[in-house]
Amino acid sequence: MHPFVGAAAVAAGRVTADELRGPRFTRLYRGIFVRSEAPVDFALRCRAAALLAGGHGVLAGWAAAEVLGASCAPPGAAVELVVPGGGRSRPGLVVRSHVLPPEEITQVNGLQVTSAARTAFDLGRLSPAAHAIMAVDALRYACALDPGDVRAVAFRHPGARGVRGLPEVLRRSTHLAQSPMESRIRIAIEDAGLPTPVLQHRVGPYFFDMAYPERKLAMEYDGREHLTPARARRDLDRQAYVTRAGWTVLRFPAAVVLGEPWRIGWEVRSMVE
Repeated sequence: MHPFVGAAAVAAGRVTADELRGPRFTRLYRGIFVRSEAPVDFALRCRAAALLAGGHGVLAGWAAAEVLGASCAPPGAAVELVVPGGGRSRPGLVVRSHVLPPEEITQVNGLQVTSAARTAFDLGRLSPAAHAIMAVDALRYACALDPGDVRAVAFRHPGARGVRGLPEVLRRSTHLAQSPMESRIRIAIEDAGLPTPVLQHRVGPYFFDMAYPERKLAMEYDGREHLTPARARRDLDRQAYVTRAGWTVLRFPAAVVLGEPWRIGWEVRSMVE
């Protein structure tokens, strides 16, 4: 269920060239395959890209964040690979040729990736700013990343594209956002000109993603379509508790968070003004 180099598998006698061209396998990149029943998600494509580089490349950007445990790539994100001397980009894979300092490279499960600080430096210069903030949030939460370490990387690369916007991204980032969707909701609220809500606010035995405690208003990502029946039951108990405590909870589904974030600010504003 892991990607592999087709030529090496053929040489080892584990598969024939004809079998690789058949329905049992999916070609991910030229010469890189996986069994056809394996779900081809972003994490799998990252591992496949590392194989394509033959150990000479470094995963960067969204791919580095994925491997570092800060999964936050937006839908359709390309895998980014830094290879000394460069290489050919292709759909879904961007190959860059610049040389990374050794202190900005780390290894995770045998894969070379940019360090958490370098990854935050790269993603923190993205446009739109919402993507940049979301990415830095994820890295701060997953990697216990200190923003000072990101500033140190920026100091070493003063002329990098987008670096002037990085201080504002770091200022707006937080280590308390537990998912990219939570980050997107908070950013939409801030972008609407509203005060930054309190994150991970506790009410009795429960926590809200974010809240305005003085208004007893909470905002959360509605990911209930992924819940098990047991989790759904716990959520019903939770809702009953906070309702008795006088709280109003606004829940935003993925369609709104990803497609109509302006509605988040509009709905929150209607409750606080």
